[in-house]
Amino acid sequence: MQNNRIPSNVKTIHLIAVCGTGMGALACMLHELGVTVTGSDHKVYPPMSTFLAQRGICLSEGFQAQNLAYGPDLVVVGNAVSKDNPEVVQMEQMGLPFCSMPQAVNHFAVGSKKVLMVTGTHGKTTTSALLTWLLYEAGHDPSFMIGGLLPNFDSNYRLGQGNAIVIEGDEYDTAFFDKGPKFLHYNPHMTILTSIEFDHADIFKDLDDVKAAFGQLIARLSKTSTLVAYNGDVNVAALVQRCRCRLLPYCCLV
Repeated sequence: MQNNRIPSNVKTIHLIAVCGTGMGALACMLHELGVTVTGSDHKVYPPMSTFLAQRGICLSEGFQAQNLAYGPDLVVVGNAVSKDNPEVVQMEQMGLPFCSMPQAVNHFAVGSKKVLMVTGTHGKTTTSALLTWLLYEAGHDPSFMIGGLLPNFDSNYRLGQGNAIVIEGDEYDTAFFDKGPKFLHYNPHMTILTSIEFDHADIFKDLDDVKAAFGQLIARLSKTSTLVAYNGDVNVAALVQRCRCRLLPYCCLV
């Protein structure tokens, strides 16, 4: 874990398991920022393989130690990757700096921008897309990283010139070396919480386990942030009582 860090001068980055929606978006963002990006995955096929290739990302089929032979400045490890992955083993043997996807997003894409995070077990992608389009139409030129292709942008990411970035905050675990939810890595200016239900039975034991994860998020929100929460969900309504920040409940009018 001593190499779980991001160096100050990064020019080349390799992403292990690059064909996931979030990892693919990150790869494209990094490429647009001027970084030389390579990536590998066990199954490389359209539409993500085409999406990445069209944007200049060098893809390798399968996980092989030789994919790291060029010695990238940083390796981003996807959450689907285990510690015995051949590229992870090679990364550790070479002593290469590495990080998780949300660590990389924070460092390279967020920077000084205000994070507008949408979370919840369901409705994240749709709500994130709606928020992004509203901001764009209002002239705020937002950046975004969302777990689905937005028809209005024909993309699941964007580097805008405005001071806001919309991020879909995932409750799934971060990486083999960090089993906490991805959303705990962000310091949101505003959070939208859509729902809390039992999901991801592969990592959560039961509903109480899911609620505990979201409870951690709510407890970490700073006093200067805003939480917009759906109070028609009994699990959400119960947890938001703990928040220290500004709370704006909303309800469904359908």
